[in-house]
Parts: sequence; structure tokens; C-alpha cells
Amino acid sequence: MQNEHKTIAKNTIMLYVRMILNMAISLYTSRVVLRTLGVEDFGIYGVICGVLTMLSFLNASMSGATSRFLTYELGKGNAKRLAETFSTSLIVHIIVALVIAIICETVGIWFISNKLVIPEARLHAAHIVFQLSVLSMFVSVTQVPYNSSLFSHERMDVYAYVEIANSIMKLLIVYLLVIGDFDKLILYAILNFCVTLLIALVYRFYCVRRFSECNFHWVLDKSLLKSMLSFSGWDLYGNLSVMARTQGVNMLLNMFFGPIMNAATEIATKVQTIVMNLATNVSIATRPQIVKKYAQDNHEEMICLMRDGARLTFVLMMLFSVPLMCEIHYILVLWLGNPPPHAEIICILTLLWNLVVSMNITLNYGVQATAKVKWVSFVCGTLFLSVIPLTYFCLNAGMNYWIPFVFNVLAVVVAPFIGGAITLKKTLRNYSILKILLLDNVRDWIALILVIGITYKFQQLWSESFVRVMVTTIMSTILTMSSAYLIVFPRDRRDVINQLIKEKIWKKRL
Repeated sequence: MQNEHKTIAKNTIMLYVRMILNMAISLYTSRVVLRTLGVEDFGIYGVICGVLTMLSFLNASMSGATSRFLTYELGKGNAKRLAETFSTSLIVHIIVALVIAIICETVGIWFISNKLVIPEARLHAAHIVFQLSVLSMFVSVTQVPYNSSLFSHERMDVYAYVEIANSIMKLLIVYLLVIGDFDKLILYAILNFCVTLLIALVYRFYCVRRFSECNFHWVLDKSLLKSMLSFSGWDLYGNLSVMARTQGVNMLLNMFFGPIMNAATEIATKVQTIVMNLATNVSIATRPQIVKKYAQDNHEEMICLMRDGARLTFVLMMLFSVPLMCEIHYILVLWLGNPPPHAEIICILTLLWNLVVSMNITLNYGVQATAKVKWVSFVCGTLFLSVIPLTYFCLNAGMNYWIPFVFNVLAVVVAPFIGGAITLKKTLRNYSILKILLLDNVRDWIALILVIGITYKFQQLWSESFVRVMVTTIMSTILTMSSAYLIVFPRDRRDVINQLIKEKIWKKRL
């Protein structure tokens, strides 16, 4: 158990190194890209990529199945079965990529031409961007088995190094975009595709050289394929909820408000993604171990990992989110100069969505480990998909633009209790909805309300400035750490923290 904790800690540190550099580069490049493309083209790029993301839910389902089954077989220690799983999953992903490409070249093109609000003068550029995005999609979909193998072997250090190189190349993209004498929107799409292809080739070369199962053989195990399709088939319905929660809403905002609103949503999504990635490194690092513990029938340690992973992720999410939420106006102006209208409110609501998701983020990993995703996908998928008609009804009735984002938050509050917890209760020994899920969520909400409330009240004593941002950040950090120790972590985990401080810090000082 101690070695596993060391592995998780090492992987978490490597993921943080990668994310901190990525965040710095992303914040800078977003500002330059917005200024270079202009608000309209920036919004067009976001909504075009959104169409492709909406059509890529097939891949999201298969990637979840691939990651789960590869990690499960690795935990079992069956090398032959592991190789068969990889080859079968790669064949399936090639088929999925072809299916998505066909849908994109038919339904996708029709949707762009007839439903999206894009100025006539930019429609040709939008179609070129879409075609390049389809090529990027094909590369990314067929890349999933290789990345899943990397994570199953817990080689997050390699992932961190390659993604750091990816971020540096994104910085080069911005430089070429600024100096390039070409249609900026098309040039941006071309450069992004080139980086996607190069990074995929690096991953594939490493996996083929280091992991024996990644040497492809024409193997299509029917029993394994049946299990994977059953998993991904039900997970497919659940992943439609992602479309409803993100790109489906983005399409509706475009239809009612035009590309300017998409620009605001794109900025909010970047902020949301950066914070989510920074805060979820702990949960990502625990995911392989959760699946392996289930494969080894070690339910008690699996539940312990799930709870600790969720607690740490939530605390980290508060550390990053609370000062951002309180100082979002100043930060957006400092970052972008002239942020798109309505970006502030959308950012706050998406950050709140992040916080709620982080409370139960490892719950989904536990459900996927059991492979019993039918009930979760049906219940949660139906709940999330309801966001689309509710959003359309409200926007059509003239309600405010922020309504769909409130629906998103409410959906992720309810979903874990209806779907995930019931599945784990039926599958795992010693799992209790009241004593584990509800208790942990109540602790989280109490801490969140206290930290946001006190930070906001304290913030109002100062006028808006960079000094206030620093003071607010320090204040929220102190409150978050205090509430984490006193509220989020129960007594037994506080004892572990105290023991760790004594062994690692206090004894060294003596």
C-alpha cells in the first residue's frame, strides 16, 4: 500500500508540473489568439470545434471502455489477455473513427451550413476549419488505446513530458499565427492539426517500444468485444449527457445569441478546463489503482482510495476556484484586456460546476471499475440530456443566457445520488450511500459555503486592484486549508495527516 501511495504521489507531482506550465502558456496564448483572430472568428472556431465534439460521443464511450479493460487486465496480471484487449480496442477505435468521419461529412456539414449563425463571408473558412478538425478527430480517436496503455501502466511522467512539449508547440503556433500572412482562422486550424498529429506519433512510438501489448496483431476477441461493446454501449448513452452539458448548450446559445456568446463560452470553457485539470491530477493518478483494487477484489482499499481522491480533488478545486470566482472581473480584464460580454457570469457558473463535479469525481471511476454502467448511464444520461430541451424552452421564452449553466450545476448535484451510489451499493462490500456519499458531500458543501461567503465578505472591504487579488487569494487559501482539515477530512484522516506531519516534517527539523 505504501509503494502504491508513493506511485500516486509521484504521478500527481509530474501531472502538476505539466499542468502549471500548460496553464501559463494557455493563459498567454488565449489572449493572443483572441486578439489576433478577433471575437467573431474566435467564436466561430469554438463553435465549429463544438460541432465535432458533439459528434465524437462515440469515441468518448469507447475510450472509457478501453481504459477500464486494459487496467483491469493489467491488475489481473494476464499478459496474453492484455495484448488481445489492446488489439481488439484499436480495431474498434478505427471503426469508430470512420463512423464519426462519415457523420461529420454528412450531418456535420449540413448543420454548419443551415443551422449555425456564421457570417456569409466566413462560411468558406469555417468549412476548411471543420475539415481539418475531422482529420484531427481521426488521429485522436485512433490514439486512445495507446494513451490508455500509458495510463494503465501509470507512466504519468512520460505523459507529462510529452504534454509539456505539446504546450511549447502551442506557444509556437501563436507566434506563427501572428507573423503568418494568411487567413488567420484557417492558419490556426492547420497549425493545430499538425501539432495533434506530431504528438500522436510520439505517443505511439513510445508505447510500441515500451509495452509489448501495443504491438498490434489482428485479433478480434469476440467475448472481449461483447463485454467492451456492452460497457461502451451503455456508456454511450451517458456520454450523450456530455454533449447536452457542453456542446449542445453551445449550439443553442449560438442559435439564440450568435457567435459573440460562443466567444464568452469559449473563454469560460478555457478557464474551467485549466482549473479542472489543475485540481483533478490527484483523482487521475488514483484511477488506475482504483480499477486494479477492484480487479484484486480489495474493496475496502478501493473505497478508501475513492474517498481520499475525491476529498483531495475538491480541496484543490477550492484553492484554485474561490479566488477566481471572487475576482473574475479583474482577472479577465488583466488576462484578455477586453473580454467578451457575459464571460464573467458564465465563468463563475462553470467554476461552480467544477466544484460540484469534484465532490464525487472518483465515484465514476469506481463505477467504471465494476463495468456495471447500465443503471448509471441510463439515469444520469436522462437527467443530463434533459438540459437540452429545458435550455431551448427557457431561451425561447426569452429567459437569460445563464439559465442553461444553472441547469448544468443542478444536474451534477443530483446525478451521483441517483446513479453512481446505487450501483456501488449493489456491487461493493461496505459501501453506504448515507455514511459515505451523503456524509462526504455535506462536509464539502459546508466547507464551500463558508469559504466563499467569508472570502466574498472580506473582499468587499477593499477596492478592486491587483493587491486585492493577492489578499483575496491568501485569505481564501487560509480558509480552504482550515476548512479542509476541520470539516472536509474526518477524524481518522486528520490523524493520518497529523502522523504524516510528525514523520515527514517535524522529525526532520529535530
